[in-house]
Parts: sequence; C-alpha cells; structure tokens
Amino acid sequence: MISISDAAQEHFRRLLAGQEEPDTGIRVFVVNPGTAHAECGVSYCPPDAVEENDTELEFEGFSAFIDEDSAPYLEEAEIDYQKEQTGGQLTLKAPNAKARKVDDDAPAVDRIRYYLESEINPELANHGGQVALMEFTEKGIAVLQFGGGCQGCGMVDVTLKEGIEKTLKERVPEVNGVQDVTEHAAGENPYY
Repeated sequence: MISISDAAQEHFRRLLAGQEEPDTGIRVFVVNPGTAHAECGVSYCPPDAVEENDTELEFEGFSAFIDEDSAPYLEEAEIDYQKEQTGGQLTLKAPNAKARKVDDDAPAVDRIRYYLESEINPELANHGGQVALMEFTEKGIAVLQFGGGCQGCGMVDVTLKEGIEKTLKERVPEVNGVQDVTEHAAGENPYY
C-alpha cells in the first residue's frame, strides 16, 4: 500500500524516539480524498488514537496507521526523506489521492477520468487550471473542457495535443483523440 524509504523510516524513528507516549506511531491520511482538493499528511499516532478499523503497517521500530477512508487513496503512495544542509525534506507522493485508482479493465470513461484527476490536473493546477471529461464518443474521442487558468490560454493547443492526448492514448488504448469544447474567449481573464 505505502512504501516508506529507508531514509524516511530512519527519520520517523528519530522523531518518535522523542515522544513522551511509548509506542507512538505515525498516521498517514488523506483529507478530502477523491477530490481535486485532496491533501495527504503524516502525523503522530499515540496508542489511544488507533482506531479499530485502521490498517497497521509495521516497520522496524514503529508502525504506520491508515484510516479506512484514506486507505484506497493511498495505494502506491511513497514517503521519502532527503537530508539537506539545513535539515531535511519529507515528501509524500500519493498519485491516487485525488482519484481512486481504477482497474485496468474498468470502463474507458472511468480510466480517462482517473488519469485526468491523478496525472493531468495536478500538472495543470500548477498554472491554476484544470480539465474535465464532458463526453467520450463512440469514435473514441475524449471531449474535454478546460477551466481556471487554462481557459483562454494561448498554449492550450500544445497542452491538448502534446500533453493530454498523448497521455490518454498511452494509458487508455480506446482513446483515438481529444477535442476541446472550451469557449476560450469567454470568462474573466481570457488570454486570447
């Protein structure tokens, strides 16, 4: 479910050694799982905070606990720790936090939505944008609508063909192409 690098495990053991409550572990969780606003976190988890339906992952010297609601969204999650001159940086990558992972044999529409939410929208969010699937036609065309910073962006054609279409064709073989139905000249701040 979650992979924790050796460096991150060492970091957690060091932090947990300073806790007053013996047998304190860590809790890995997702706030707003399955939404565009999903965020992952790690916190201390003293023994009295462990819930009956938690999943316990045992590591050398500590346990990690995951609540039942967060578990499906933490599939393939990775926690790492990079030492730096001024301390260190803990990173948690959870590719399925914003969209629950779907099986390879799930309907094409579900797989398209999954890849839009888990791979494409996080990249577009860096520029204040997002994209949504409006329709998947019988001819294999994913009809998309952009919003946020992508609406009216002069680079939308490049993003659409070189980024989104390429990714969707690789991940979902039923996709033959993409079509943008966004009214780019509308909105508060069109770039055209």
